[in-house]
Amino acid sequence: MKTKAAVIFEQPGKWEVTEVDLDPPKDFEVMVEFAACGLCHSDDHVATGDMPLSHLPYCGGHEGAGVVLEVGPGVRSLAAGDHIVTSFIPGCGKCRWCAGGQQNLCDYGALMMTGSQMDGTYRMHIGDTNVGQGSLLSAFARHSILPEWSCIKISQDIPLLIAALVGCAVPTGWGSAVNAAQVSPGDVVIIMGVGGVGINAVQGASHAGAAHVVAVDPVELKRNTALRLGASAAFATLDEARHHVADLTNGQGADATIITIGVVTSSHVGEGFSSIRKGGTLVVTGMGKMSEVGIPVGLFELTMYQKRIQGCLYGMMSPSKDVPRLLGLYQSGHLKLDEIVSRTYELDQINEGYADMHAGQVIRGVIDFTKG
Repeated sequence: MKTKAAVIFEQPGKWEVTEVDLDPPKDFEVMVEFAACGLCHSDDHVATGDMPLSHLPYCGGHEGAGVVLEVGPGVRSLAAGDHIVTSFIPGCGKCRWCAGGQQNLCDYGALMMTGSQMDGTYRMHIGDTNVGQGSLLSAFARHSILPEWSCIKISQDIPLLIAALVGCAVPTGWGSAVNAAQVSPGDVVIIMGVGGVGINAVQGASHAGAAHVVAVDPVELKRNTALRLGASAAFATLDEARHHVADLTNGQGADATIITIGVVTSSHVGEGFSSIRKGGTLVVTGMGKMSEVGIPVGLFELTMYQKRIQGCLYGMMSPSKDVPRLLGLYQSGHLKLDEIVSRTYELDQINEGYADMHAGQVIRGVIDFTKG
C-alpha cells in the first residue's frame, strides 16, 4: 500500500512529507495506522546530525499510538482492531536483559538506528529505494510495519493522542526520577530541563514523595508548567537553584539531580555533579552529540564524596509492564498528561512543530494524524 510519511534524506536536513510504499507485514510483524506521534527531541537529533544514521533516507517517529490493521504470520499477542502504544526498543522477552526485568536494554535495541527490521530487510520504500524506519517503528507515517514486540496493547478507552506520550516522554522522565534517581520521601531533587521529558521527571519525583522538586529551565512557560505539575520551586539557571537547595539542605546539596536537557553537553554533567550532596546521584537522561566525550568531574570528589553518575535509557523501565501502569495512573488522576500537550500539528507541519520546540513555545507538540 501507499501512505504518507515524514522522511529525512540528508543530515543535517529537514523532514520532507512524501508518499512511500509499504510492504505487508511479515512473520511476527503488524501493520499499524497511527493516530498520533509526539515530537521528541531524539528525532531532532537525527535531523541536526547529532545522531549519525547508517541508512538514508529515513522515516523517524518513535512516540506513537495507533490501531492495528493487519497482523502477519505468527503474531499471537495482537489482533486487528487493537489499540497500541509503541515501544521504541523492542522487548523480545528472551535475551538476558528482558529475562532479568530490564526490557529497556533488550538486545534488539541494537537495531534502533539501522533502519531495517529484525530480519535485516526493509518494509518502507520510495520507488526502488529502501527507507529506513526509526526504532523499527517510523511513527512519522500514517501507516507503518513494526514488530509485534514493539507494540504495547492498551485499553481502547484511552485517547490515542494522549496515549502516544507514554511511548517515550512519560516513562523516560518518570523513570528517571523513580528508577534511576531512586527518589525517596523527603528528598530534595533538581530537574535540569523541564520540557517533554523533564516535566515527567518532575511528576515522578513528586509522586515518589520528594519534599522539594526544583525545576531549572530558561523558558518561563516550562517553569510555570513545572510549578503546576509538582515542582516546589523553579529557576531559570542552575546557579539560582543551587543557592536555593543550599538553603534547604544546610549547604549539602541535592539528593539527586536529573539532567533532561534536550542537548546535553559535558559542562551540564559537570555542573549537575557539583549540585549533589555526598552520596548523591546524578542522572543523565538527555542526549548529547555522539562525538562529544569527556566530562569535567573531579576524580577525588567522585571517590571521596561517594557520588554516583547514572545513565538512564527509557526511564530504566520495562515498557510492556510499566506503560499500562502509567496509563492507570493517568486514569486515576495521579499522572497529568493532557496538561503537557501544548499544541497538535498535521504531519505537513512537522518542521513547524520542531521550530516551536526550539523556540520554547511547547512542552510537548504532537502530530495528530486525524487532523487535515
